[in-house]
Amino acid sequence: MALMEISVVPIGTSTPSIGDYIAGVVRILEGEGLKYKLTDMGTIIEGEADELFSIARKLHETPFKDEIKRVITQIEIDDRRDKKVGIEDKVKSVMSRLR
Repeated sequence: MALMEISVVPIGTSTPSIGDYIAGVVRILEGEGLKYKLTDMGTIIEGEADELFSIARKLHETPFKDEIKRVITQIEIDDRRDKKVGIEDKVKSVMSRLR
């Protein structure tokens, strides 16, 4: 199981707000059936590495369908193969060490 953090940012919109574009990206993600967590700075998605690479491409392409001419997508993948990991496992691990 792997985790991916992805941030898709359309460039050259008519307004500084990009919330409508992000909502469009999340709608695509919802249709994929993968577990995800939307954060203020990006989205964390849980799945197999192949699934994550595939969905990253779909999410990157989404703003272009709204006639955006430039998109910057940042991706970070943590592919751990010695044990199953999921969203929030790292946070729980750190929090248990703080107690």
